[in-house]
Amino acid sequence: MLGPCAAESRTQVLECAEELSRIHAQRPFIFRAGVWKPRTSPHTFQGVGEEALEWLREVKERFGMEVATEVATPEHVEAALRAGIDYLWIGARSSATPIVVQSLADSIGDLRFEISNLKGIFIKNPVNEDAALWLGNIERLEKTGVPVMAVHRGCGHKPCWAMAHKLRLARPDIPMLLDPSHMSGDAALVPALMQKIDELGLDGAMVEVHCHPEQALSDAKQQISPTILLSECWPFTCLSTEKAGKEELQDAVELQWLRAEMDEIDERLWETIAQRMEVSRRIGAWKKLHGVAPLQPQRYKEIVEKIKTPPTSLPEGEKGLRTEFKLALWELIHEESLRQQS
Repeated sequence: MLGPCAAESRTQVLECAEELSRIHAQRPFIFRAGVWKPRTSPHTFQGVGEEALEWLREVKERFGMEVATEVATPEHVEAALRAGIDYLWIGARSSATPIVVQSLADSIGDLRFEISNLKGIFIKNPVNEDAALWLGNIERLEKTGVPVMAVHRGCGHKPCWAMAHKLRLARPDIPMLLDPSHMSGDAALVPALMQKIDELGLDGAMVEVHCHPEQALSDAKQQISPTILLSECWPFTCLSTEKAGKEELQDAVELQWLRAEMDEIDERLWETIAQRMEVSRRIGAWKKLHGVAPLQPQRYKEIVEKIKTPPTSLPEGEKGLRTEFKLALWELIHEESLRQQS
């Protein structure tokens, strides 16, 4: 799925579609553009609204592309279907609220026999890391009888590989696309993330493409230009059984999922340590101001004893960790904290 974050004007939509049309003949894709934009601040661009559906219809007629847009209310669903939109997607904010997803599912179910052009529904993961909620949303939408596909967009401009992995294991029959634009929040990181499609055996991507990203009215920092798409991201490949036997392929992909989870945990670990050091520097500044020595033996002893004698009920993440390992790791952290305070 390729296209701008938002349909801003007829000229902008048609320009983007025309730029992308040269690759459509080689590898057909769905042209995407948001018509209604659920933005955080009411003072930012909220989308053009229903008028923009006609621009998507024109893209469909002039360039032969299937088109998609985001819906967040039953009224959006009806307007989009009556305009001939081929695919709908439900965004992360709507996905976080089961009542909203159910209302959209009910609307689609009521209209699908009256308006039969709908070819599929894409559902993004919720803004919070909740695989069970994502799965529940898929099940709600499947009752419409329309094919449902998952879109992994991460949480807060960061991947949530463990969440996506859980969904993939629970529902390997559901196609899963990657949304590197929202996952990174940074256009420069999109090409590298596209490599995950091949590594993890994903089924495609949903990428924000704008002819003039710096002028975009929403998500300007994460949209890539058609030039970058063609030179750095296209065509991405997907793993297939032609590359290996089926079981061998599944084993290889599973290992990549586990490594992706591990890499993400490592990144969080370094971020947490960096945050601790920042607090250490602030403590050091306080100690200097009050004439207190960096090393406080009593405080040091209390922490060591706490590690040696943990509570009876350990958090799940600490089970299986040897006390010797925890003490050795803490000593390294403490040593660096003292250096930060000096």
